[in-house]
Amino acid sequence: MSHTDFQRPDEAVSLRLRQLYRRHGYLPYRMSKFESYDLYVRNKRFLLSENILTFTDTDGRLMALKPDVTLSIIKNTRDTVGALQKVYYNENVYRAAPGSGYREIMQTGLECIGRLDAFAIGEVLSLAARSLAAISGSYILDLSHMGFVAGLLEGLEEDAASELLTEISRKNVFAIHEVCARRGLPAELAEKAEILARLYGPPEQVLPRLAPLSRGPQMDAALAELQELCGLMAAMGLSENLRLDFSIVNDMNYYNGVIFRGYLPGLASGVLAGGQYDNLLRRMGRTGGAIGFAVYLDQLERLGSGGPEWDVDVLLLYGPGDDPAAVALQAEELMARGESVRAERFVPAGLRCGRIISMEKGARL
Repeated sequence: MSHTDFQRPDEAVSLRLRQLYRRHGYLPYRMSKFESYDLYVRNKRFLLSENILTFTDTDGRLMALKPDVTLSIIKNTRDTVGALQKVYYNENVYRAAPGSGYREIMQTGLECIGRLDAFAIGEVLSLAARSLAAISGSYILDLSHMGFVAGLLEGLEEDAASELLTEISRKNVFAIHEVCARRGLPAELAEKAEILARLYGPPEQVLPRLAPLSRGPQMDAALAELQELCGLMAAMGLSENLRLDFSIVNDMNYYNGVIFRGYLPGLASGVLAGGQYDNLLRRMGRTGGAIGFAVYLDQLERLGSGGPEWDVDVLLLYGPGDDPAAVALQAEELMARGESVRAERFVPAGLRCGRIISMEKGARL
């Protein structure tokens, strides 16, 4: 057994991902398990859930077990001139799960913060694809662009845009037309929103259908960026599992560029989520841009253990009359052959072992 045989699937995947990010020049980032509650109150719309675990610190401050990593990284990094800050992390977050209370969830991910360019954004997208490939070769990476969606809704009142955004995310064609009719919005807008919600497929099929939907410079710029990114992914040999899906949306107050989700066979919900969130930086008084993603390692439990067949290769049984030194020598001899060994006087209940060796009888069972 190798040392990775003793790891849980999420631990083994986390190690592979951290090695991947380090090879691309991302540096490890470590943080406290908690932050000031005020950080999350001011950015609740950015969080997946508004339910946050809190406690009062010894100095009277209200603190929170962190429900999100990105906010902590932005808060604790500084603006730089020109240079990008590229960091990766392996952290636990604490979130409420429907019907099961709060959960401690392991995440591995990365953030790229600073003056983003086409390469930096493309590199993050490629690392998202490679992260999924490190878990399964049958992954799907869905890609959208908030600039294209926001451009379609440009000029609408905020509540109308939010309502349409919700129905686009649900691919609810009937509701899209109902919202537009109820609010007196043009039929052309409803038709374009319907087409956008329905669109799904490989870039070479979807990209040509986007130009007729454009309503102005914002959508044109987003389409040009999508074309460039899809071309970059193709050049890196990563386009086969890439799909365009504009039902992937997020809060326009925070996200402004590409957003993406990663899926694995056998898992209904996404195992990876990320995007460009320059608007969040502005809200926190920062300049430049930012893009990142997280891999939700807790989802891997649903894929099956994928772990070793045995808890231990050899169970070494000894009796009250056996010399402890002889037991230790026998165990060392077995471990020198690359086997894992557990020495006990009795067989532990539920232990899975490849074979049993009895010191007392000098025989293999």
